[in-house]
Amino acid sequence: MMATSVELTWLGHATWQLKAGEHTLLIDPFLDDSPTAPVKSGDVQADYILVSHGHFDHIADAAKIANRCGATVISNYEITTWLASQQGVKQTLGGNLGGSMALPFGRVQLTLAFHSSSLPDGSNGGNPCGFLLTLKDGRRLYFACDTALFGDMARLGALGLELAVLPIGDLFTMGPEDALEAVKLLSPRYVVPSHYNTWPPIAQDPHAWAQRVREQTSAQPVVLEPGTSFRW
Repeated sequence: MMATSVELTWLGHATWQLKAGEHTLLIDPFLDDSPTAPVKSGDVQADYILVSHGHFDHIADAAKIANRCGATVISNYEITTWLASQQGVKQTLGGNLGGSMALPFGRVQLTLAFHSSSLPDGSNGGNPCGFLLTLKDGRRLYFACDTALFGDMARLGALGLELAVLPIGDLFTMGPEDALEAVKLLSPRYVVPSHYNTWPPIAQDPHAWAQRVREQTSAQPVVLEPGTSFRW
């Protein structure tokens, strides 16, 4: 099968735009109030929006983008129900950990994440998750989203990962040390750091981390600046 063209763009903090063939996905859209976002919510387009958990810095702009673009929001059942009933989002797909769904660009599975998840109004945000995307050509991309290190990452790695996006900011997620251990468990072809340098408490040096990845693993680190892309 012909490989799907893929472009990954960092939109600051933990917000990612993924173009897979003709389809555009946004992961955890936090733009209008983000100090590092290169664009605002009104500037982006999406066919699908993936929301990993209910914290404001991951869900803030999901409803307004979905309502403007007619995008489908994919998340856990509690978040999609809240977006539909409280934010007027018309198209949602809600699942739970381990569940997956077939979509025009491939398949999305909600993976384990060790974190918390309350919605901006304080209501229940269900279980936080990461996302395992299997594209039509078979390549697998893993967005760990907000999580601690956990041993079952090795099971994801055993599937064969083309790319992994991992938080390195520490305090609220894995820090650089645990993220390095995650790379060893996941064994991706490429690894991209996320969720850092938005505010001083999660300031990190991604280039120093990338150098350790090169020295200690077989993965190729890709460090992006907000607004820049990686194509392959």
